[in-house]
Amino acid sequence: MTATFWLTLYVLIWPVVVVGTLSLIIRAFVRDAREAKREGRSII
Repeated sequence: MTATFWLTLYVLIWPVVVVGTLSLIIRAFVRDAREAKREGRSII
């Protein structure tokens, strides 16, 4: 396999990694926000 193939694969994988990480952070934030609302406290 050529270097071009590996570079292309590397460039295409980064958006997947970023989306996965961002979705994990958002899900955790939403879960914490719901829990705070249920307990009647501020998220901050």
